[in-house]
Amino acid sequence: MTTQCLPVGEESLRKAAELFRQGQVVAFPTETVYGLGADALNADAVRAIFEAKERPADNPLIVHVAKREQLEGLCQVTETAQKLMDAFWPGPLTMLLMKTSRVPDITTAGLPSVAVRCPNHPAAQALLLECALPIAAPSANRSGRPSPTSAAHVFEDMQGRIPLILDGGACQVGVESTVVDLTGDVPCVLRPGAITAEDIAAVAGACTVASSVMRPLKEGEHAPSPGMKHRHYAPKAKMTVFIGSDEAVAKEIIARYDAADSAAILAHDSALPLYGTRRVFSLGDTPQEGAHLLFQRLREMDELGVSLILAQGWEAQGKALAVMNRMARAAAFDLVNVSSQDS
Repeated sequence: MTTQCLPVGEESLRKAAELFRQGQVVAFPTETVYGLGADALNADAVRAIFEAKERPADNPLIVHVAKREQLEGLCQVTETAQKLMDAFWPGPLTMLLMKTSRVPDITTAGLPSVAVRCPNHPAAQALLLECALPIAAPSANRSGRPSPTSAAHVFEDMQGRIPLILDGGACQVGVESTVVDLTGDVPCVLRPGAITAEDIAAVAGACTVASSVMRPLKEGEHAPSPGMKHRHYAPKAKMTVFIGSDEAVAKEIIARYDAADSAAILAHDSALPLYGTRRVFSLGDTPQEGAHLLFQRLREMDELGVSLILAQGWEAQGKALAVMNRMARAAAFDLVNVSSQDS
């Protein structure tokens, strides 16, 4: 299969919409990461997503719509969901709601709930309106790889696997949407993103965070949300994440770097001078900057062929929870709190 990569425009959007109607798979930009989309109500089309990604079938997908009216007949929209749509849609918030029989089991990995979102990206909005279909779309990377934040990343993973990639430039947010479970009495964040549990609680009255956000799932524990069960966001190199002050983290990283054959460092801007001439790359100074840069940096590490990545993280709370969730999973939860070591 030949994979075209076309800039977003009227003609390419029409071409993508027609491919969707034919049951094919297209990659397109959103404000979070690039998505790999197909008709969410066509089981064969959804199956093609799993095949292109080499994604395990027990990993549910998110259904994207251009407007909330498209949810009619797909799921049970609760009063809390309406409030959150008013506050955050279009935007990087995915909600788990009880599905109807119209949604194939393959789209939800057999779960009774369906994840739905309305993306805040002009190309995604235009495409969803053009095709007039609910589109199931996980991130447009090979399963387990760092998520793609540019069309070039998608092409690297999907060349020869899908017919079309729509190039809308770099993604603004850089990590996937927040996933909040609304099937229980209290909203619960299953995957953190740019919209925090505190943001949701301010609208819904309360919101919890699943304990599995910063730990691997236990044996036999099911994954109600994407990004929970399997190895995710991972570079080819082994990765360790360090949390603490710039100086304490740099001391630990330098000791490991100097003992390694082929290592690279990811650090906050404020800490860059501490590493001298060692191979160090910026993650910005804020969690939001880190989220925007993380997947790009992990792919750069793959291109360099390093065997070890030593990364400076943040305390996993508030706005930093989203980027730390991705860093922890990319590192297979190899986290070192140097402040705890010092104490």
